[in-house]
Amino acid sequence: MIADDVKTELFRLQDENYCDFMRKVIPTVAPETVIGIRTPALRKLAGELAKRPDAEVFLTSLPHEYFEENQLHAFMLSGMKDFARCMELVCTFLPYVDNWATCDQMSPKCFGKHKTELSEQIRLWIASGETYTVRFAIGMLMTHFLDADFNGDCLETVAAVRSDAYYVNMMVAWFFATALAKQYDAALPYLTDRRLDAWTHNKTIQKAIESYRISPDKKVFLRGLKIR
Repeated sequence: MIADDVKTELFRLQDENYCDFMRKVIPTVAPETVIGIRTPALRKLAGELAKRPDAEVFLTSLPHEYFEENQLHAFMLSGMKDFARCMELVCTFLPYVDNWATCDQMSPKCFGKHKTELSEQIRLWIASGETYTVRFAIGMLMTHFLDADFNGDCLETVAAVRSDAYYVNMMVAWFFATALAKQYDAALPYLTDRRLDAWTHNKTIQKAIESYRISPDKKVFLRGLKIR
């Protein structure tokens, strides 16, 4: 059984010192569900599992018991080439995502070749109101729609998000800081016009100032926009 094989291999790869570190950085995850395995080892294992004929048995056996099983799941989906099946499995998995690490490290490469369909699904994810589904949606906008396929609509979509969830608001700030780095003229009015809530506004400025992709003169200007 693939599920038994996965658990056996995960505990073989366990690093107890790293386990203590991970429990601190993913506070939304129950400590007892964290085995403690470094990301390169998990990515390698995910690649091996994806080649097994019973790989989808693992991908459809939800919920998982351990944080690292969710990480494996995210990495396996990230490598899938069949867009339709990948999207189906991502939608099935998102309700079980319970932490920023699994959310942010799930980034299917095949999504980049299907941006029309992806943008339609993003609207549904944004509207879900579920913390990590919304965070994932914003992450997909940040990954796929701030470069060659930039459209100001993505800025409007993210600016309209209102949430009490820290991990959603942090992603909104990350998105706008990235937008300032890549599409400065389009993104700046969302700060000058104070289109974001005060916390997210200031966090956006903080992250932008920390970015090496934004020039010193622009950072000086952005500092002046901070809400006191």
